[in-house]
Amino acid sequence: MRIDGQGRIDRSKPLSFSFDGKAYSGFAGDTLASALMGEGVRLMGRSFKYHRPRGVLTAGSEEPNALVTIQRAKDQDPNTRATVQELYDGLKAVSQNRWPSLDFDMLSVNNLAAPFFGAGFYYKTFMWPKSFWEKIYEPMIRRAAGLGALSGEHNRDRYEKAFAFCDVLVIGGGPAGLMAALAAARTGAEVILADEGCDFGGRLEAEEEEIDYEPAHAWALSLAAELATMPNVRLMRRTTVTGAYDDGTYGALERVTQHLDRSGDAPVECFWRIVSKRTVLCAGALERHIAFRDNDRPGVMMAGALRAYINRWGVAPGEKVAVFGNNDDAHRTARDAQAAGLDVIALIDSRHDAENLAGDVPFYPGWQVRRGLGMKELEGIDMVGPHGAYKRLPVKALGVSGGWNPSVHLTCHLNGRPVWDDRIAAFVPREGAVPGMTVAGAARGVFSTGGCLRDGAEAGTAAAEALGFAPSMPMLPVAEETEYRLRRLWAVPGKGRAWLDFQNDVTVKDVKQAAAENYASVEHMKRYTTQGMATDQGKSSNVSALAVLADATGRGIPETGTTTFRPPYVPVSIAGMGAGAQGDGFAPQRFTTSHEGSVLRGAPMVEAGLWYRPSYFPKSGEDTWRESCDREVRMVRGTVGICDVSTLGKIDLQGRDVGAFLDFVYTNTFSTLKPGRVRYGLMLREDGHVMDDGTTARLSDNQWVMTTTTAAAGLVMKHLDWVKQAYCREMDVRFVSVTEQWAQFAVAGPKARELLNDVLDAPIDDERFPFMQCGPVSLGGIGARLFRISFSGEHAYEIAVPARYGASLYEVLVGRAEALGGGAYGMEALNVLRIEKGHITHAEIHGRVTAFDIGFARMVSAKKDCIGKELAARPGLVEDGREQLVGLRPVKTGAQLTAGAHLFNEGAEPVRVNDQGYITSVGFSPTLGTYLGLGFLRNGRARHGETVRMVDHLRGVDMLCLVGDPVAHDPDGGRMRG
Repeated sequence: MRIDGQGRIDRSKPLSFSFDGKAYSGFAGDTLASALMGEGVRLMGRSFKYHRPRGVLTAGSEEPNALVTIQRAKDQDPNTRATVQELYDGLKAVSQNRWPSLDFDMLSVNNLAAPFFGAGFYYKTFMWPKSFWEKIYEPMIRRAAGLGALSGEHNRDRYEKAFAFCDVLVIGGGPAGLMAALAAARTGAEVILADEGCDFGGRLEAEEEEIDYEPAHAWALSLAAELATMPNVRLMRRTTVTGAYDDGTYGALERVTQHLDRSGDAPVECFWRIVSKRTVLCAGALERHIAFRDNDRPGVMMAGALRAYINRWGVAPGEKVAVFGNNDDAHRTARDAQAAGLDVIALIDSRHDAENLAGDVPFYPGWQVRRGLGMKELEGIDMVGPHGAYKRLPVKALGVSGGWNPSVHLTCHLNGRPVWDDRIAAFVPREGAVPGMTVAGAARGVFSTGGCLRDGAEAGTAAAEALGFAPSMPMLPVAEETEYRLRRLWAVPGKGRAWLDFQNDVTVKDVKQAAAENYASVEHMKRYTTQGMATDQGKSSNVSALAVLADATGRGIPETGTTTFRPPYVPVSIAGMGAGAQGDGFAPQRFTTSHEGSVLRGAPMVEAGLWYRPSYFPKSGEDTWRESCDREVRMVRGTVGICDVSTLGKIDLQGRDVGAFLDFVYTNTFSTLKPGRVRYGLMLREDGHVMDDGTTARLSDNQWVMTTTTAAAGLVMKHLDWVKQAYCREMDVRFVSVTEQWAQFAVAGPKARELLNDVLDAPIDDERFPFMQCGPVSLGGIGARLFRISFSGEHAYEIAVPARYGASLYEVLVGRAEALGGGAYGMEALNVLRIEKGHITHAEIHGRVTAFDIGFARMVSAKKDCIGKELAARPGLVEDGREQLVGLRPVKTGAQLTAGAHLFNEGAEPVRVNDQGYITSVGFSPTLGTYLGLGFLRNGRARHGETVRMVDHLRGVDMLCLVGDPVAHDPDGGRMRG
């Protein structure tokens, strides 16, 4: 089906590829769709619901039908649009959503059951009987969901993310975009020009027209080459801007090697975050269909797409061609098809008063296509004319044009709504919908080439001028100024199913049915019918569908409105958007400065957050981790232990208003804290539940250091940023995470001060460093920070040094501790120590507890406001019947508690309705010679001394526990204060 001498492909470079296992050939410059069409293949897919045969509908990223899976070794990329996938040698593609084959699809039996699958059938069908949902309906729906499938293998491909900044971002490289980029660049502005195509020119690549007396596509390539020589211009091919976000930020997906037979380490895609001071949107327009019976037959396509395949790729979708439209642009397709030597047997214009602009082709003014004939491909059309005249024509390819819709999508991503322009019967962008964005060319309803060139140049000049650059309007080239004329026609009346959304099988009847059942809102209609919810997001069907809805409800189109356009504009792979988060990048291994020393001591490493921390330090003769853990606990209680606590979040806050800021962030008061002192704080979420706890030290009048838990370091940083922006914008506060900049070690035990005085340049004592004191110290001339705080309940300190000294200090501290009869202790011992003292971690503050639940209600100051205070005081969150933090130990000596077990009243059946609480943390206490646990029990603080039943259904454990105070060891705190 190649047209001799036609197209802009390189016929000197043949390429081989396969589709569904059959070998084909194409040429350099082909897309998969054009290459298949050139080989006479028209059936390329099946629709989602009815599995009806589908062929190519468009020539761009809006394609809803020709979706394939690209196979590479063990990998495969599903739902790839054949109209976008560039051909390369050895490409392997397979069709989707069919069984056992594309040509013979057993699931097309669904088409026979179409009367039962109308709009909203799933809402009406799957409600009864209720018992069928889990065993029949849900499994069936899950099996049917989706089109293509992943290979199931680990993804070995590489993806990248990148950031770019510019003065002017031009989106779209058609005539308007090229002129906008040129105009802005000549003022000296930094310009980025991004286009989703493999070359610049946009629609000019598909047209047979002239600009400045040379072929339009050649003019576009020449201008792109000029831009490429300018040092202040970045040209981004194969890059689709997918979303508009706050403050001039745009997401963009660059297809880096999807057009190549990938090898080496080159990335597949790169997801860009582009920040621009001004933006010019030149995204063009998308052609819309006209619905008529069986208008989904392979061979029926958009008239502009038919023209593109003829002019750009030199292929004919059929031997006999017809064109059906309601506007002058349809005539251009008939003219170009005839000029290429195709047999154009009909130009059908629904306008009675239309003039033939296509030349010597059979012209049918006032006629409409009533039906497409054929099954797996188009074989003919039925037409209806004035006064009921009827005609059948043998047609293999039909181009349909119902007009053009400006691509307003990006202008709606910040909740802007487009406005209806009756002149072009389409929506156009609302001015100012995206701050800093100007829309030019066809994207705002200017459809002539000359108009686009002028509009783009003016927009580019204005964007640069708004930034202070001297205006430099380029000379406008000579181009056609044809007026855009149409008379709206959304659907041809008649029996049978007329298709609107091709991928999701939504018909005119479905939309009317939704309106009849009172789903008259365009958003409700969308969800009831699934119109616009396919991979193309309704790019070719939305306006036509809402026009049908408007007619069905007796409203105008402006009153009916549009659905909400959201990012991304085109499908974006999760791997592309999450570039860098694959494999180790998904959970980066973060190592403390003491990591090597811990590994050399034989410590098994466990993940805590993203950090790797030592679990325990085994000694010779210790056969189990419990033996090592018990020894380390006794060591801290009896002599001295060293633990690396660098993983705790550390946030440096500076400014004269930090105290007031912390008062608002924490439940308790910090503004009264004196320099050189430390205070424990509790932080709530906005809903009143506990977010995190930790200590904050005031180093000087205007400098503070906040400590967070390891797990919540990032969360707290985000929380502080939100509070500052939302509530405290006028406060003089700046903060930054310094977690990685400081190595910090706990020195805990009765001999902690003795050890420190052996390494510090100046000794300390209780008078200089009482409990909850902080201050600068030095070790061998190296500046450090010392905090008198304790998580173990022992006399303890935490010493922090710049991270580059961490490994050395750790070895010094552990060596001195071992000389005193102590040593290093790990996470297991740390957990037991804190359980003995009743200290909470995120095992307890897991997101569903309040300050009241953990016994810290008195920490919520009555003298000031704070985040979460009001909602924490809701009646349901301060009732005695709530689950409250308690300590637990087994009644039977030697019995083992289990974390995750549930608590029941003694004698009660262990079922959900009798549940009284649960256990969060468990550890064996060598100090007390028994297992201890922390957990939550209904009205727990009033039930100290009671016996409850602990049941762990998973592990088969059932035993009695004694309820007590969470603090089991040294309840008055004398050891850590002394």
